[in-house]
Amino acid sequence: MGGIGKYVVQRLSFTIPMVFILVSVVFLLLRIMPGDPVLAMLGGRNVSPELIAQKRHEMGLDRPLGVQYVDYIWNILHGDFGKSSRTGRPVLYELFSRLPATVELAIWGMFFAALFGLSTGIWAAVRADRPIDHTIRIFHIGSFALPIFWVGLMLQMIFAVKLGWLPVAKRVSGIYAFTFHRITGFYVLDAIILRNGKLLVDVLKHLVLPAVTLGIAQTGLLGRMTRAAMLEVLDADYITTARSKGLRERLVVMRHALKNALIPIITVFGLQFAILMGGAVLTETVFSWPGVAGFLVRSLDARDWFAIQGTIVFIGIFIATINLIVDILYSFIDPRVRY
Repeated sequence: MGGIGKYVVQRLSFTIPMVFILVSVVFLLLRIMPGDPVLAMLGGRNVSPELIAQKRHEMGLDRPLGVQYVDYIWNILHGDFGKSSRTGRPVLYELFSRLPATVELAIWGMFFAALFGLSTGIWAAVRADRPIDHTIRIFHIGSFALPIFWVGLMLQMIFAVKLGWLPVAKRVSGIYAFTFHRITGFYVLDAIILRNGKLLVDVLKHLVLPAVTLGIAQTGLLGRMTRAAMLEVLDADYITTARSKGLRERLVVMRHALKNALIPIITVFGLQFAILMGGAVLTETVFSWPGVAGFLVRSLDARDWFAIQGTIVFIGIFIATINLIVDILYSFIDPRVRY
């Protein structure tokens, strides 16, 4: 087996046990938490013991814990995450129907973070130790301290309520909500496929505020990483040689320095995209975004046991899969990580 094959096997040997531990922790936490999930789901008052016993039997909670755990693992391996008591449909169906909304939001959030993070990081590195560098670094640090929900509410108040430039919530305006044909579930892509310019503009308007809200915290991290990587590369001998040949500074920075500085940045970029999937809970709640995180919040409100359990596990498996893919892609970008 070649270097890349060994590396993939090695990463799988870490990822699979990590997912197994995650699944097990979710199982145990939901069962040792105070309170009876059946009573919480039924309202907790004026419920007959017979109905409680019936629901416990339907949910399998009347069986020994070990039996529940084996069935739980077996069902997940077969793609069975249970059935939502709130909607009556399989949890996996509910998650996959909402996954495109969450992924689309994460992609555009990461696009915003990359656009501003890379540009400000490069700018700060090129003007290191100057006033603009210090200003940008303060902005990068400050972006970590901004609560997502506060940023979302402020953006809504300014750009939606006060100025009226952008919509306050949802993925699309009411005039399109029930009329346009959804092909992939990714509304931007669907609008392009349908060649509907008005729909595309409307979808992009709905994406701006939640994408900026979700991506602003990642802007600081990517900016700091970009600045550090660029400073290291700009001091390299081959950059000095390029400058001595009389190449324009912009060409030196963008073609020679940035190209080599991108290797560690790409790794952070991929890992942060996976983190955005978990951080979408607050953003989707503030903007009434119909994604996976929004489904989790509504399931928590309704005490939907299997939906809560299935969604947490699904998000964990999804993030672990993204991390594995990023690690494998990174091994192609930088073969040194295989050894």
